[in-house]
Amino acid sequence: MFRALAQTGRLYSMAAASTSRPLETSIRDKLTFLLQPSSLVICNDSWQHRHHAAMRDHPAADGEMETHFTIEVVSDAFSGKATMQRHRMIYAALAPEFEQGLHSVSLKTKTPAEIVHA
Repeated sequence: MFRALAQTGRLYSMAAASTSRPLETSIRDKLTFLLQPSSLVICNDSWQHRHHAAMRDHPAADGEMETHFTIEVVSDAFSGKATMQRHRMIYAALAPEFEQGLHSVSLKTKTPAEIVHA
């Protein structure tokens, strides 16, 4: 995603993408409010982990779990911050979601300038 953005020189926002999943919606709403991203892509990877014993304890009402996500975000809020600081911002914002069953997030965090210069 980031390479494609860098090649085109344009930033695309997926922040308004609709979803009926409550946890994904909560993640999207919180990160949009906190980071005001120029791009936010959230991918539910939970299906890849459904066979893990620990994940069997988190069934969704409709059979689709919300335990593992990949999040790619581009935001000016990351300017001047190291990768660890960026990730801590996101983990702090999502603390209630982790308490409610979110198990793992894979993060890719960039500033708009990093996308342009990639």
